[in-house]
Amino acid sequence: MNSVLRRAVLPDFVILLETPLEISMFRILALETSELTGSVAAAEDGKVLAQLELDPQQRSAQSLAPAIRRLLKQVGWQPRNVQLLAVTIGPGSFTGLRVGVATAKVFAYAAGAEVLGINTLETIAAATPRAMAAVSVAVDAQRGDVIAQSFRRETTGGMIAVDERSLLPQEEWLANVRPGFAISGPGLKKLANSLPAGVTMIDRAFWHPMAANVARLAYRDYQAGRRDDLWNLLPIYSRPSAAEEKWAKK
Repeated sequence: MNSVLRRAVLPDFVILLETPLEISMFRILALETSELTGSVAAAEDGKVLAQLELDPQQRSAQSLAPAIRRLLKQVGWQPRNVQLLAVTIGPGSFTGLRVGVATAKVFAYAAGAEVLGINTLETIAAATPRAMAAVSVAVDAQRGDVIAQSFRRETTGGMIAVDERSLLPQEEWLANVRPGFAISGPGLKKLANSLPAGVTMIDRAFWHPMAANVARLAYRDYQAGRRDDLWNLLPIYSRPSAAEEKWAKK
């Protein structure tokens, strides 16, 4: 069978796509941009090969494409080798999520890959130290609120959600943390010095979502049969914008 070459263009990428393409390993490119900066990771069959953090001096819109290019070079992949684009879809920063999801969709379309969206809160929960059996995770939703969700460790070692995401005042979140649950997430940045008695806070090193865990969760979900539609995948924002909330009140 003769190979068919087609040309696709992405910002900062020119991809020559050859079909058919034989790949023995299932290769995942993971993007995490739910905060002002983020990270990218490459994984084969759920094993993370490399992770790069985005330049903290730049916004993700500036640093994401160069980081992807460096990562692919580091692991020796061509863009056409990627079979799944995994990306955090929120909750999180408006701008960061838009950049990450748009990049994942365009890259996946150009490379003929699939795309899978991962919950930011679940990504943070996945970093919880093994000694912790349960965790409540929160991200800052601005205006004194957080988006929070609780997770409990499964017998397999992973974390599974035990409730739905909720938008609520940060004080209410802290006051209603379940017994036996530690707390984690970037929503703690403004609260770390004013925690109620008896609340256990996970070390700051585990508060932020990382692309390596996005890749691991995506591999788990993909193997379990979950799929997302390239055209309909959208970010989940922390809350409507101030302008949208003002308009809704009218």
